[in-house]
This record gives sequence, structure tokens and C-alpha cells, in this order.
Amino acid sequence: MTLYDFHIHSACSSDGELTVPQLVEACAERGLHAFALTDHNSVRGVGEAAQLAREQGIRFLPGIEIDCNYAGTDLHLLGYGIDCESADFARLEEAVAARVRESFDRMVENLLRLGFAVDAGTVLAAAGERLPTAELIAEVMLAHPEYDTPPLAPYKPGGSRSDMPCINFYLDYFAQGRPAWVPVEYMPFREAVELVRDNGGVPVVAHPGLNLKGRERVVEELLDRGAAGLEAFNNYHTAEQAAWFAETVSRRGAWMTAGSDFHGKTKPAIRIGEYPLDERYAGRLADFVDHVDVVRRQGV
Repeated sequence: MTLYDFHIHSACSSDGELTVPQLVEACAERGLHAFALTDHNSVRGVGEAAQLAREQGIRFLPGIEIDCNYAGTDLHLLGYGIDCESADFARLEEAVAARVRESFDRMVENLLRLGFAVDAGTVLAAAGERLPTAELIAEVMLAHPEYDTPPLAPYKPGGSRSDMPCINFYLDYFAQGRPAWVPVEYMPFREAVELVRDNGGVPVVAHPGLNLKGRERVVEELLDRGAAGLEAFNNYHTAEQAAWFAETVSRRGAWMTAGSDFHGKTKPAIRIGEYPLDERYAGRLADFVDHVDVVRRQGV
């Protein structure tokens, strides 16, 4: 049983489901020793999570997951031990939200061109004050019979992509380079690293085997350019990828982390604290928690 989960999303993420209290309670029920809240481009839930984690007796790492780009490839950078009171993160969330909202009409247009049926107004109504994501578009189409089209069939119950239909829909149509993808200009990777470090945090590349599939060796460049570590273990890496990332950070004296990337209903097969882990490295995860605590105390 894994005792650490350094990659968890709450409803403060555009595609998360559980409120912060629900999430902390779930971590306690799983018996986690430590966890991090890493919402997309947001730290709004960190303060509450820290307080509730203290009450539950669970070690907590304040975190964030930042959208960024390196040499034309969209990446996610995790920041741990950050100062969640910094105005830098409020500005980040506002800037990313504006760019995502600007891309929404083109997202819908691309889907209509590909043979899907969906109404933009219905999706926006479902989003409310949150961002309209690709996963939400899938959820709306699957919930409304009038949007049933042949391309949607794989995501319906019993379909080939129905195990996690919403995230699979995103990966198939809106991940970088896919048929309905709309480019969004995210900050350069180096700026994201500096944002984390300038606010007292430890920058770690999230699920590199997912974003850099077939080009895993690019992580060497990312470590050269300021990343302090890699998320070696998660629910996206093959055993071979995880072993290579673990060996790479060990060889380079960098940090390794692990996380489920829990979201809730958009990724129903992913549960808090559950991911493949080579138990030989379990002690390295405990070391990482201690390291983040030291960095926070020293303010470096």
C-alpha cells in the first residue's frame, strides 16, 4: 500500500470533483502519511487543505500544477512547498483562465467539424463559474441524448474508451496535436521553474512519460534547466518508463516523486494513493517530504 500521494486535485481545479474537506477526509481514510494538493494553476484550496490535514495528523505539502511549454511541447510542472499567499499565483490563475476561455469557441467549432454535436451554451451553463474543459464537453454530450453521434460511441457505456470516458475523450481529441486541439500559449518551462523557485518551492516535472512519450530523454534537458526532480511513479507510466525515470534521477542526484493524479469523476479509475510503485524507492518519497519541509523552513 502506498503511503504518499503528491499529485491530487480538488474542485479548485477546473476538472476536479471533490471539495477540499472531502479530499482531505479521503486521504485520511486511505491512511496516507503525507499528500500534496496540486490544483491546476491554482492555490485557492491550499490553505484550507493545510489546516484540515493538521487536524487529521497528516503531513501536507502545499502544491500547484502549472501548465507550461518547452520547445513546443506542452508540459505540467508541479511546485511543492510554495508560498500559497503569494500574489504570483493569483495572477497565474487569472492569466491561464483567460486564455482557456478564449480557446473555447474554437474547441466547439473543431468538434462540430469532426461530426460531433454539442451546444456551447449548454457546456458553459454546466461549467458555471468554472472553466469549460474538454472533459466537461464530453460529460455534457454523454448526458444529453440530442448530442448522440457516431463519433461519441466509443465513450458510451460498453464502448472501447468507456472506462474513463471524459479523460479519454480529452486525450483522443484535445491533447496536443490531436484532431480538435486548440493551441493555448502557456508560459515557457523556464519561467514556470522560476515562478516556483521564487516562491520558495521545489519544481518537479509531472508525468513526463505521458507528455514526452517516445522522447523521454528530454527530461535530461529539463533537469539541466532547473527542474529539481521527476514524477517517476504514476498511473500513466509503463513499468519501463518508471524504472528509467527512477534511475535517471538517482544518477543525477535529483528528487523522485509519485502521485495518483486523482481528479474524481473525470478519471474514475484513478483513486487517491493508488499508483504502481517500486517499493525499493518508498524511502525516497519520505525523504522528499523532509526535503520540502527543510526548504520551506529555510525559505530557499
